[in-house]
Amino acid sequence: MTHLLRSSVETCAWGYFDASLPAAVEIASGDTVRIETLSGGPEVMPPDTTGFYVPPEIHDIHARSDRSVPGHILTGPVAVRGAEPGDVLEVSIEDVKLRQDWGWNVIRPLGGTLPDDFPKSHFTPIPLDRDTLTATLPWGLKLPLNPFFGVMGVAPPPDWGRISTIQPRAHGGNIDNKELVAGTTLFLPVFVAGAMFSCGDGHGAQGDGEVCITAIETALEGTFRLTVRKDLDFSYPRAETPTHLITMGMHPDLDRCVEMALRDMIRWIVARTGISRENAYMLCSLAGDLRVTQTVNGNKGIHMMMARDLVQPGSGTQETET
Repeated sequence: MTHLLRSSVETCAWGYFDASLPAAVEIASGDTVRIETLSGGPEVMPPDTTGFYVPPEIHDIHARSDRSVPGHILTGPVAVRGAEPGDVLEVSIEDVKLRQDWGWNVIRPLGGTLPDDFPKSHFTPIPLDRDTLTATLPWGLKLPLNPFFGVMGVAPPPDWGRISTIQPRAHGGNIDNKELVAGTTLFLPVFVAGAMFSCGDGHGAQGDGEVCITAIETALEGTFRLTVRKDLDFSYPRAETPTHLITMGMHPDLDRCVEMALRDMIRWIVARTGISRENAYMLCSLAGDLRVTQTVNGNKGIHMMMARDLVQPGSGTQETET
């Protein structure tokens, strides 16, 4: 079954995750849900004279939504029946579409990877062509789009209370990983009954690092198949693309992020293949790629990518027998 969750004051939380939020919709494990999302406050809305399409519900959200915590507009949460703490929510990203024909980018003083280098705010509206999937940058460059959701997460542990969407953590959130496009799968550890999945922070395009603090921010619609996995024991977000396994580290110190992503990849390789930790560590050195996910969210990000064809399940059986 496919469900539709539209964005509205009733279905959007502006700036926060909170385990006490009631579900906007409840679905069965394995069902598909289409989720509309929005992006940006009143200050980034284009003038009517531009002719750009603006999803009309965003004005009501600007006027009436609680904005007690700084962060992104999220749509959700989606409760998945049967999900319990200790489970893993499998988020299969089946489709990602643009909802509007424009996006925006902003540089803010004291923010981004070079917080002291740009003392003035700089806002750039960016036209998007939904037919050719390109953005036109101010100097005329046609930049290919590769839309994805910067924020995808489940409800955090109840004891965390209300937390900003800005910092990514164990529940997912503002991961900002450009690999998580349509056709990939994100795995999130579950902390509350129903898992309570939300998403937002639509990106039309982003480089690894997201260095100036924003990507091409825009409104997206995503189609997700949400499945409860009781056979997995992941304690931190992981992902799979058609070609790669991805582990993640999130911490203010990039060195710690590297250690987190690497250790989790070693665990995953050992569990999949049966080879020793030493051999998995060696394989990470020979064939794994550490990439900077983002450097601007307080908790920075590193993700490690390993080609799936190098770590086929059970491929270390001979070593185990030896």
